[in-house]
Amino acid sequence: MKHLVIFVHPYSKSFGKGIVDMIEKEVSNNKSEIRIRDLYELGFDPILKGSDLLNLQSGNYADDIKVEQEHIKWADIITFVYPVWWAGLPAVLKGYADRVLANGFAFTYDASGPVGLLKGKKAILFSTTGFPSDVYAQIGMHKSMQQTTDEAIFEFCGIEVITHVFFGAVPSSTEEELKQYLGEVREVIKANC
Repeated sequence: MKHLVIFVHPYSKSFGKGIVDMIEKEVSNNKSEIRIRDLYELGFDPILKGSDLLNLQSGNYADDIKVEQEHIKWADIITFVYPVWWAGLPAVLKGYADRVLANGFAFTYDASGPVGLLKGKKAILFSTTGFPSDVYAQIGMHKSMQQTTDEAIFEFCGIEVITHVFFGAVPSSTEEELKQYLGEVREVIKANC
């Protein structure tokens, strides 16, 4: 099994990095292959430029896009680890989707409408929030984020979303709560390696 992790957080000692470390440990324990793409560490440019749009239409992708597309082609499972900011994806991850999951690579259109080109690939999403999960769940925010991310981006491209796990109130969580969260990560990864 080939496992790609797309990690987004500007602080290298964030709880999100702890999630990535747990994923790496579990994937390695299962003798699967893993690649980790830390978008902040890479300095990934999230800005979709006019020149990108022109090039994307002709299938002539910029070099940084080609690199990321090769990683996606390689992967069986893609795990996204990111904080929720303003009820959505951090800008660098949204820009990654805009630039990398391009028409002609991740999807196309035929006479019947859009066609996902990344069928056979699976995704796991781990999202951390500052807001308590039970409140977000009650007001429908988790459902909204799943609809705009899981469905409108990944499933649109043909990627099957296995699960989207939200870890709430991370900044105010106790050590014990954070350990429980990491236990959940371990179980999800073990079940999908």
